[in-house]
Amino acid sequence: MKRWWQLLLGLWTVMPPIWAGDELLNVCMNTKHHKREPGPEDKLYEECIPWQDNACCTAGTSWEAHLDASLLYTFSLLHCGVMMPGCEKHFLQAICFYECSPNLGPWIQKVRRLGRGERILDVPLCQEDCEQWWEDCRTSYTCKSNWHGDWDRSGGKNRCPARAVCHPFPHYFPTPADLCEKIWNHSFKASPEPRNSGQCLQKWFEPAQGNPNVAVARRFASTAPSWERPSHPVRAHLLPWQSWWSKPWPPFPRWCLQ
Repeated sequence: MKRWWQLLLGLWTVMPPIWAGDELLNVCMNTKHHKREPGPEDKLYEECIPWQDNACCTAGTSWEAHLDASLLYTFSLLHCGVMMPGCEKHFLQAICFYECSPNLGPWIQKVRRLGRGERILDVPLCQEDCEQWWEDCRTSYTCKSNWHGDWDRSGGKNRCPARAVCHPFPHYFPTPADLCEKIWNHSFKASPEPRNSGQCLQKWFEPAQGNPNVAVARRFASTAPSWERPSHPVRAHLLPWQSWWSKPWPPFPRWCLQ
């Protein structure tokens, strides 16, 4: 028995490299459209291409992400008429970021309602990402500040609720932070930090320059207290006795889980 305890203590002393957040790195969310594990995808479509070397999305998902009211969410970006191309591009990039990125582990949380897997919460988007998104959408229209739910779906896809009026984006999102944080129910958080600071994530990047979010995710994962880290189901690199560190989490926006 004494030797057994000595063995356990010995294992405990070598735990830090594992507890340094490795269980939060290079992982995919447990949702309807995500792959079980990230890996190469050489046929990703347009705005999803940056993740082709290591993606949580399939080629089919990347294609669907670019279709209005696609089978992914049956959600139309054009609920207030035509969206300006520059604005639409930001939304496509954000969808690809959500569907394809394997670097969201530190912000993945479990969904309580209906056992629907996982969501992301307060992913820190770099200052430029939020500001340019807001700037390019200033002349496009929407009728809600939170796209999480409460749409009229009687026609099979989202329409503005009764008495909701279409206005330019700044009416519902007075600042870039409002847009980043409110539109998808706090999935994103507006970071005051710029790109290349190592403290925020880019929702899109040039493929030839490599994925800058890998290092950022590692930094956030390593600083997360071990008892606050979510326990992801069936992570091959988790040790058996680590699986009991589990907490319930709030839901991801409903339109991304349908």
